[in-house]
Amino acid sequence: MVRERVANDVYVFTSELYAQVNAGAVVGPEWSVVIDTLAYPGESKEIRDFLEDYLNSPVRYVINTHYHADHSLGTCWFPEAIVLGHTLCRQLLDTRGRAALKDAQRQNRDLLDVHIVLPDVTFNEGGLSIRVGKRTLQLMHIPGHSADGIGVLLVEDRALFAGDIMMPLLYLVDGDYDVMVASLKKIPHMHLENLVQGHGEVILRGEVPSVVKANLDYLATIRRHVRKAARRRDPEGYLATISVESCGKSRILLNGLAEELHTRNLLALYQSLYRES
Repeated sequence: MVRERVANDVYVFTSELYAQVNAGAVVGPEWSVVIDTLAYPGESKEIRDFLEDYLNSPVRYVINTHYHADHSLGTCWFPEAIVLGHTLCRQLLDTRGRAALKDAQRQNRDLLDVHIVLPDVTFNEGGLSIRVGKRTLQLMHIPGHSADGIGVLLVEDRALFAGDIMMPLLYLVDGDYDVMVASLKKIPHMHLENLVQGHGEVILRGEVPSVVKANLDYLATIRRHVRKAARRRDPEGYLATISVESCGKSRILLNGLAEELHTRNLLALYQSLYRES
């Protein structure tokens, strides 16, 4: 696991085991807040031990930006913490999350001791704020990657933990194209100093607008290809020829998962636009 400090007492932890997943922590004078956890027990425990043993800062809250396993499974290693999330996060963890964990445990014995932890405190409309020392953490609904997606804005630092609404390659399969576009368009107006993506590198202030634009351009490009595919005799065959590079992204992103995720994006968008109509 890679650890990076992005502001005073604000840390980002990046998985070396799966797709550069990010978790974060805000350390206060008496206790800490963890923003997402990592999928594999060893890495989540390493976060806990760094905060509670090395920094002597017990974790009071864990925030789930969304229910997907790579961001939420490690919550169980913080048993004393109060868990915060969107109302839909609790519902989805209790249904899809439990089913996905059972499947994962059959394939990976490292996950046998993992269990699902549901958020204790949830919000639906508006948002939720907590104070950590002199910092305000504002939880806001920014769906699109998934229906329950939230971001965590460190108000005084102008730093956003964005969850998977921001990734080096956006992923649509469990999301909604139009909702994702609307959420992305809000981000440049936040005037951020730092943006922590759900996966990959931290984006600095001057880069945020251009990175958001690149993601919007990618979405527009794959939609154009999907519309072309709908006019072909073999739509899926046409989509199979559309590489991630031709849509403005690199196949080496996310430890080489980009091409696979891109292919899934094309098929998911095609199915949502045409097969369900």
